[in-house]
Amino acid sequence: MVMGEMTQEVGIAVIGGGPGGYAAAFRAADLGYDVMVIDEAPRLGGVCLHRGCIPSKTLLYLSQLIHDAATSADLGVAFSEPEIDLDKVRGFKARVVDRLSDGLMRLAKQRGVQVVQGRAAFEDARTLRLQGADLAHVKFDYAIIATGSRAIALPGSSFELGGRIMSSTGALELADVPERLLVIGGGYVGLELGSVYAALGSRVTVVEMLDRLIAQSDEDLARPLVRRIGEVFEAVYTGTKVAGMEEDASGVRVTFEGEVEEKVQRYDRVLVAVGRRPNSSDLGLENTEVVVDDRGFIQVDAQQRTADPRILAIGDVVGGMMLAHKAMYEGRIAAEVIADLPAAFDAAAIPAVVYTDPALAWTGLTELEAREQGREVRVARFPWSASGRALTMDAPEGMTKIIADPETGRILGFGIVGRDAGEMIAEGVLAIEMGALVEDVALTIHAHPTLAETESEVAELFLGSATHLLPPKRG
Repeated sequence: MVMGEMTQEVGIAVIGGGPGGYAAAFRAADLGYDVMVIDEAPRLGGVCLHRGCIPSKTLLYLSQLIHDAATSADLGVAFSEPEIDLDKVRGFKARVVDRLSDGLMRLAKQRGVQVVQGRAAFEDARTLRLQGADLAHVKFDYAIIATGSRAIALPGSSFELGGRIMSSTGALELADVPERLLVIGGGYVGLELGSVYAALGSRVTVVEMLDRLIAQSDEDLARPLVRRIGEVFEAVYTGTKVAGMEEDASGVRVTFEGEVEEKVQRYDRVLVAVGRRPNSSDLGLENTEVVVDDRGFIQVDAQQRTADPRILAIGDVVGGMMLAHKAMYEGRIAAEVIADLPAAFDAAAIPAVVYTDPALAWTGLTELEAREQGREVRVARFPWSASGRALTMDAPEGMTKIIADPETGRILGFGIVGRDAGEMIAEGVLAIEMGALVEDVALTIHAHPTLAETESEVAELFLGSATHLLPPKRG
């Protein structure tokens, strides 16, 4: 038999090597299973590590340095104008990605997880056909689909390699710093990457079809970020659609629909960040009992099982919040379910973070969701203008917010806007998961002065016992 026609049998085949896929594979290996990960890329990490989360956060850290250097003169420390060396920036980004990817490959080897580069599709509910690999077939006892998602292009356009209309992947390549950049989409991806390019010197415009940016968060939380975006971006168009784009060798001609004076404008590059769609096509799912909805999402139960008893699915391809940490959580559940352990997706809170400056993070129930559900809640907000630590960092624009049941005081939601909000939101997630009361947070001693202290301060404010703010009068 020639090498290309080889067949291998494994206990668990994981299709996709992103955060969900490798988390599932590692947990399954720890539980004693023979595991193979199949991915089109040669190394583990997926979009998140190689073309998404990690590269973008690397560049966002640099943009924060540039912003801090520009504003520090008001504090008495002045720096000269920064010199941007794109080759070194790309090199730094590559070193971060390589170090993390190499670490994952070492962990796979140490755990005995086989990593195969190739494209997998189901021939039946127990067999995979591989393309671009030494193996031709993989027979499995169980399969976990972790194929993720891809960026959505606007009708009539596509993301050509090296083209001027870019997805987030193209934007992170950092081919150049365009003089004028249009960002289509006012969600976290658009604002994060727009902030990077603005810090590097681009004149950035963002256009959002809805009436405000970061529409999935509460408006009071988003307000400081929206204000900053208005200061560092050249223009912000909300309630506006892109009606058409024409790309040529020197730029992109864009036509707008909405309250925009200039209906036709020209940009050097366009970043399209309007959402993602699941990678569920061309997997041979029609040869299994797996059910896919009309949007392409694979249907699963609370234990990540599909309608086919031997096949599970996790991450972006099953829908919900398309976040790496959710996928990793689901990956571990899938492995434990296969091992017949008591596991199910029952998370009470999943954190969402926008890594801009100021950062924005929230978890659990939002005020917006409470209104939509007709649910009565009580809210307290602690402004960072009353935080000693925030003032020492020249970051008074932040706010910490708590949402709780008015009768029991049980914490239902947490929100933070300000420097390092993404690092702080974990306390709110833990509080919701544990069914904590506002009083539990208020009675927990937080170090002074810290930004985390604002979480106990907002709890004290809720209870009417605030120290650094005048508590509201009791009715």
